[in-house]
Amino acid sequence: MLLYSTGRRKTSSSRIFMKKGSGKIYINNLKFKKYFSCKIKRKIILYPFKIIYDINNIFLLNKFNFYITVKGGGISSQVIAIRHGISRILLKYNNNFRKKLKLYKFITRDSRKVERKKYGYIKSRSKHQYSKR
Repeated sequence: MLLYSTGRRKTSSSRIFMKKGSGKIYINNLKFKKYFSCKIKRKIILYPFKIIYDINNIFLLNKFNFYITVKGGGISSQVIAIRHGISRILLKYNNNFRKKLKLYKFITRDSRKVERKKYGYIKSRSKHQYSKR
């Protein structure tokens, strides 16, 4: 059984492949703990599994291996893109998880992006300071 899903945030996008295994996570051919050395970022990624564990008392992470590729954006953006992809792949596995994942807003894609710089402005909204004299 092989499932595939994508997750996105700002300019980063992640591809997640899930297949039966023993609970290993590889991100860009590196182990999970090596790619994300920060404990908080690892916790954010694994949060959908924690929610589902509370519902059914089964920890799905130990039943599957995850192979993830992520590109673009910064580290925080990549973390949320991976979490979005994992949430979507869990829905493909079992649609009963939808209610709880939707409650925590893990399914919805955060569509906010950086606003472009306009002509004649310093940045996207800030103008040059007006000098009276």
